[in-house]
Amino acid sequence: MIRALILTPTRELAAQIQESVRNYGKYLPLQSTVVFGGVKIMKQIQRLKHGVDILVATPGRLLDHVQQKTLDLSKVEILVLDEADRMLDMGFLPDVRKILALLPKQRQNLLFFATFSNEVKELAHSLLKSPALIEVAARNTAAASIIQVVHPVDRSRKRALLSFLIRSKDWKQVLVFMRTKHGANRLAQQLEHDGLSVVAIHGNKSQAARTQALESFKKGTVRVLVATDLASRGLDIDQLPHVVNFELPMEPGNYVHRIGRTGRAGQTGEAISLVCVDEIKLLKEIERLLKTTIPQVIIPGYEPDTTIKSEPITRGRTAQDSGKKGNSQSKQKHRH
Repeated sequence: MIRALILTPTRELAAQIQESVRNYGKYLPLQSTVVFGGVKIMKQIQRLKHGVDILVATPGRLLDHVQQKTLDLSKVEILVLDEADRMLDMGFLPDVRKILALLPKQRQNLLFFATFSNEVKELAHSLLKSPALIEVAARNTAAASIIQVVHPVDRSRKRALLSFLIRSKDWKQVLVFMRTKHGANRLAQQLEHDGLSVVAIHGNKSQAARTQALESFKKGTVRVLVATDLASRGLDIDQLPHVVNFELPMEPGNYVHRIGRTGRAGQTGEAISLVCVDEIKLLKEIERLLKTTIPQVIIPGYEPDTTIKSEPITRGRTAQDSGKKGNSQSKQKHRH
């Protein structure tokens, strides 16, 4: 009988939560398991048949189990929505509403989120009754332990600058964020060409490949991990020293999540953003959210050409990258 259900948007985060549940509850008579997509469902079905008190799940795979009648949600006492804001960003709200309809009306609900948007506020009001709000840090802010810096650079010289920074500063472990899966793959190939050990992680990779990539990066056998925003939630890497925004995110709140992979648990970290002329507006939106100005440092030899014109960013890419010369900037989210 499932007594507690924890919903989370990504496979990596689900696996991390299950590991924490197992560690924290190892002296308690509670059984737990995790279900997510990208792996065979039969093993999960067998585990569920043995009885589970705490279930960690991604919405899509949970509904797969509901459809196959391999679990019963009618006795759930506690519902946890972790990274509720990210679930909304990734379009999971319809699935979450389907799941809510399967749960008992009398239950305890908990929402956890790092950015408190209007959408999250609406979800909280529709889901919770007289909720208590607990804030462990100021809303929509980066940890004080993270040193933030912007390096202005031409779009065509970003990769050369990144390679230069990694080599000249002897970075041993750096997490690099891209907006798209295609961009992540391409940058990983280019950095490999530069002689760096690198691997990409994104939604098109199999779960086995994603797990292996993350383990290699954690162990230090891979120096650079290139990721999409899929990895900005659920990546828990001890003492990760450097995060690089090779491309700024389309949504300013995602910047907070990206750089939050460093400077964790009292450690210091560095968040570097390589910003070209196309991204000035995105940078201003981030600074408006953070209510601060991020220091800008021009790297000698990589000074931006002020004659280059700004190009629109369409579906996460510049018009030049996508082969289109659109006149307006698209706000459409890229699904991972």
